[in-house]
Amino acid sequence: MIFFRRKNKISGKTEIFPDEIFLDSSNIPKFDKHQFEGRIEKPISKKVIAISGVVFVAVAVIFLGKIWMLQVGQGRAYALRAEENRLRHTIVFSERGVIFDRKGTVVAYNEPPLPGNEFSYRKYTDLPGLAHVLGYVKYPSKDSAGFYYKEDFDGVAGVEKMFDDALSGTNGLRIIETNALGAVASESVISSAKDGENIHLSIDAGLQTALHSYMRDLTRDGGYAGGAAVVLNVKTGEILAMTNVPEFDSTVLADGKDAEKIKSFVEDPNMPFLNRVAQGLYTPGSIVKPFVALAALSEGVIDPRKNILSTGSISIANPYDKTQVSVFKDWKAHGYVDMREALAVSSNVYFYAISGGYEDQKGVGIDKISEYVRKFGFGEPVEKNHWLFGKEGVVPTPEWKKSVFGGDEWRLGDTYNTSIGQYGFQATPLQIARAIAAIANEGTLVYPTFTKNTYETQDAIGKKIEIKSDYFDIVKEGMRDAVVADYGTARSLNFPFVSVAAKTGTAEVGTTKKSVHSWVAGFFPYEEPQYSFVVVMERGPSENILPASRVMRGMFEWMGIYRQEYLK
Repeated sequence: MIFFRRKNKISGKTEIFPDEIFLDSSNIPKFDKHQFEGRIEKPISKKVIAISGVVFVAVAVIFLGKIWMLQVGQGRAYALRAEENRLRHTIVFSERGVIFDRKGTVVAYNEPPLPGNEFSYRKYTDLPGLAHVLGYVKYPSKDSAGFYYKEDFDGVAGVEKMFDDALSGTNGLRIIETNALGAVASESVISSAKDGENIHLSIDAGLQTALHSYMRDLTRDGGYAGGAAVVLNVKTGEILAMTNVPEFDSTVLADGKDAEKIKSFVEDPNMPFLNRVAQGLYTPGSIVKPFVALAALSEGVIDPRKNILSTGSISIANPYDKTQVSVFKDWKAHGYVDMREALAVSSNVYFYAISGGYEDQKGVGIDKISEYVRKFGFGEPVEKNHWLFGKEGVVPTPEWKKSVFGGDEWRLGDTYNTSIGQYGFQATPLQIARAIAAIANEGTLVYPTFTKNTYETQDAIGKKIEIKSDYFDIVKEGMRDAVVADYGTARSLNFPFVSVAAKTGTAEVGTTKKSVHSWVAGFFPYEEPQYSFVVVMERGPSENILPASRVMRGMFEWMGIYRQEYLK
């Protein structure tokens, strides 16, 4: 009845008192206080409210501080970053300088960029023979995201590397503004590109191409592995021609796309990447005899008119076994020859005698030979601080032999062989061209240069070699006789339209002596020398009858038609 009465009271909205709520609480056995059974709820204390308020205020202050930093403290930086999200910086590539030869012929230029390309591509003349002079470039490079990690052209070899700073110029910068969809809204250049300087070379491209073609033909016909040739101004050091066989293709290497062609260059056993003129070291052979002659004259060991007999060889007693002799051969029996004739016929016996001594003839000795040939630039870089001309070569000495051959002593035969450019003697064709130029101009070493008409502002002149002019005259006369005398070894260079002085040489290569280097070096015009020249044909068969002078004969005949100005 009570239940229904209470229900009726509730349904009738009768007031419920607290004591009615807890009326039966004492009847609940073992109530759980942790579940609030049998407990009366209490209000939250003021202390808890205060602590909670402090926490909420601290959090609010932190958030407000961060907002202030973003909007005020770092607002400018973030605004710039936001701006950069729609402003893109791009490079304005400079144009690399154009390269001209001495006559104004373009030999390296820029091809305008095709659609989609941001810079011009480097192109080189189709004229053969210029690759080692010009070199090639490597282009700017992008990463996988399309950003340039290398922004500049790099000269890799030749004048592209030598004058890279001048040719390169300075890149500019462009800003491109895009909208939310990435489309270009506007663009402007904030710094303009500065194009590189044009370079005018001392090289005559036509002359060099002709020289290359004659050397290439002789390489094929004579069975040579390759060759090198250089023509040098004896007064200014300007290189008129410098070419090598074989050579690479500058355009192919710059483009880097023809993998098969590049592979053929790399795998070619005749080394087309080697700049033989400036960096190839060769046994010079009889080309060194004029310098040994100058040493003997300067040291007074022989009168240039004295005759020495060449019967085809000389023999000297073996110092360890008196019953044995060492034989040193001439290339033929020349009979009696004085110094001029010895140079003209290239007598080995004559130079054995004046270098190491023989019978009643005193020799100049290896120390003086080394001293004098070094005066002419042998055994040292053509230019000490230049990567291209940095090969030293070798001038054999007793000290050199000890270091190379484990303390072995120097012998007379070593002096003999050194005097004819054999044994350990090594030189570059450029060293020899410079030394021959010093004979032609009577004692002035010049520093080679690839640029035209710059010698007046550069230190083109090296040290002066203190040797009497009369001695230079004797050597030059002997070199002239090699061309004009019936017995001369360079008779093929006797022309009616130019007077040439020359010295030929044949250097045996390898232990079997089955290969030789064929040399010719000289200067022209004889009366007032303007240019020296050197040609070496590398590793031909020893029985070969096609010498290096064949290249220069073709060259002079070509100049007689197309470059007569060089012959005067």
